[in-house]
Amino acid sequence: MCAFGFAYSSKLHDEVLSLDTGTQEMRDVSEPIRVGAEGFLNVQYRAVTTYALPLGLFILISYLFRPPLEGVSISRFGLGFVAAVCFYIGCGCSALSGYTSMYVASMTNIRVASAARRSYGEALIVCFRGGAFSAVLNISLCVTGVTTVYILIRCVYWNLDPKHIPMLMVGYGFGASFVALFMQLGGGIYTKAADVGADLVGKIEKSIPEDDPRNPAVIADLVGDMVGDCVGSSADVFESVAAEIIGAMILGSTLATEADLPPNETTKFVLFPLLVHGMDILVSSVGIMYVGSLESAHTDPMVQLQKGYRIAVGLSIAGFLVLTRWLLAAAGHPGAWANYFACGLCGMACGYGIVLSTQYYTDYAYKPVRSIAEASTTGHGTNIITGISVGMKSTCIPTCIITVSVLLAYHLGRTSTLGSGHNAGLFGTAVATMGMLSTACYILSMNNYGPIADNAGGIAEMSMQPEHVRDATDRLDAAGNVTKAITKGYSIGSAAMACFLLFGAFMDEFSTFAGIPFTTVDIATPEVLVSGLLGSMIIFYFTGLSIAAVGKTAHQVVLEVRRQFANDPGIMTYKSKPDYKACVSLVTKAALSEMRLPAAVCVGTPIAVGLTFRAVGDLTGRPLLGAECLAR
Repeated sequence: MCAFGFAYSSKLHDEVLSLDTGTQEMRDVSEPIRVGAEGFLNVQYRAVTTYALPLGLFILISYLFRPPLEGVSISRFGLGFVAAVCFYIGCGCSALSGYTSMYVASMTNIRVASAARRSYGEALIVCFRGGAFSAVLNISLCVTGVTTVYILIRCVYWNLDPKHIPMLMVGYGFGASFVALFMQLGGGIYTKAADVGADLVGKIEKSIPEDDPRNPAVIADLVGDMVGDCVGSSADVFESVAAEIIGAMILGSTLATEADLPPNETTKFVLFPLLVHGMDILVSSVGIMYVGSLESAHTDPMVQLQKGYRIAVGLSIAGFLVLTRWLLAAAGHPGAWANYFACGLCGMACGYGIVLSTQYYTDYAYKPVRSIAEASTTGHGTNIITGISVGMKSTCIPTCIITVSVLLAYHLGRTSTLGSGHNAGLFGTAVATMGMLSTACYILSMNNYGPIADNAGGIAEMSMQPEHVRDATDRLDAAGNVTKAITKGYSIGSAAMACFLLFGAFMDEFSTFAGIPFTTVDIATPEVLVSGLLGSMIIFYFTGLSIAAVGKTAHQVVLEVRRQFANDPGIMTYKSKPDYKACVSLVTKAALSEMRLPAAVCVGTPIAVGLTFRAVGDLTGRPLLGAECLAR
């Protein structure tokens, strides 16, 4: 399946890059975008490497202080070494997928702008295929990485029971999460700071259009679309899929052991998550092919993208039925597989519901966005009030959908006759998460389509293309804003479903570590209640730090753009070109500098809370107090 993914992504790569690159004016705009995005990622990856190398050693050392895994005859040093190696592999695969996503997206944008000169329909197909390349490659790398880690451990520790292997693979998911933190936070600060800085001076002070070539920050803005929306989202989905696969493998092995299944059936439960996400590559590719075969140049882009998504979901249902019947049909437990198939359907329905809900609240064709536009006619104040109101109300439907899906999946799993009940329910939520992420490849394709369309519009505007070209790219860009929002909602929804199974895995790990059953978190305990308040506060504090970082960086961008306009009046009359590189360099340095404090808070706070209340627990005779506080 992964081999097919690599072959198909290579085919998409060749198809897109074989197209013409437009006029010389287009190339003069496109090249700085590519160079700027490449430069940012080079700096970003150097920072990731600087922190990842010692962190891997810290992981190795930490295993020297934990008890050995039950039933695993590997030394503590061996366990730590395996975890550190898996961590580095996870970092490497995630970083590679992000870099290739940026590279092809930055090479596709100019080809979309060139195709828009000929027809809107061709531009849509080129844009979507460019995004699909990196999406298929992303999921293929993720599944290949997990598979490779599994095989390596199986080969090195050939006499190890397969049910214990998933516990040795957790470092891979941690590595993916580590890179995703840098990509999401650093890329997010970059893209929003450049966007705000460019618009505040260009649109408001100078009254020039968005993406006007006279704006010194416009290249930085377009670079931000690449590193924030494309690379950041790719790393986020990579991390979600990797963590979900490994978490589900651990739960599958636990459940199979509890149900006393024979070794061959235990192995099927362990490998089930890998095969589901391998299936994702296949079914999503068919959906992508369908969009690529469309010839209509007059329909809404979202209509065509939704049709491809529905095909992918339909094929995913059929594939899920086959996989559950094949791998989860346990001897002595008739009908259990049907319950888990129903869990998968719950997850798919949850994903589809979130996609539709997000589209409803972000697409200009529906009432919420139109109400914000109507409020704009009476001034900025009513526009802001209505926009915030719509944004807050938009959380209701996805939350209700996730709530119903988690409850249904858990109870369907509990009644599957496997295990004691709770672990079977946890595995049911894991299967539901797999169902939701079984079309992640297609969703990521829609996400990566967004920044490419945005860049294509900027290239068309900056290279002074005819109005019909910009009209075509504007239609693509409007749909791209919706698809980017859909991906964010989809990622958050899948994380919300996965958090339940990860919470169960967290409690099981602490039970093993302490040698004491850890089954409840008592919120009536003062320390636990206080920890809950601290955890809630950190969300807002982290958000505040991130927004402040955007504000500080945007402030510097505004000053730089104003300086260039003041020192060179010829910019406004097209007699001289602005210094685009100065803004790109400024935002790159500022984004990496400003992300340090939010990242430190995000990583350091859980460690501080756990260690502090563990010490309190040791003094008061409550050995699991630190774990309870950390869970809360």
